[in-house]
Amino acid sequence: MPALQSADRGTAGFFISVGLVLYPQEQLYQEMTFLSYYLHWSRDEVMALSHQERRRWCAEVSAVNKKLSGNDKNKTFEFR
Repeated sequence: MPALQSADRGTAGFFISVGLVLYPQEQLYQEMTFLSYYLHWSRDEVMALSHQERRRWCAEVSAVNKKLSGNDKNKTFEFR
């Protein structure tokens, strides 16, 4: 069995060569920050969620913000 990593490709090269798409790090940090700020969850609690769960929680918190602010776009932060 060939090695999964080679000196010329590295880990990222392996994932690209087999067609896997990695979750954008910037988006992950935005979701983590959003949930940690609004729900006071720890890093470990947020990271224990699946991608779909994190996105759902972000959407739910955004909906609450929107409702409480009276739907005024200038007064609310909505996670997209």
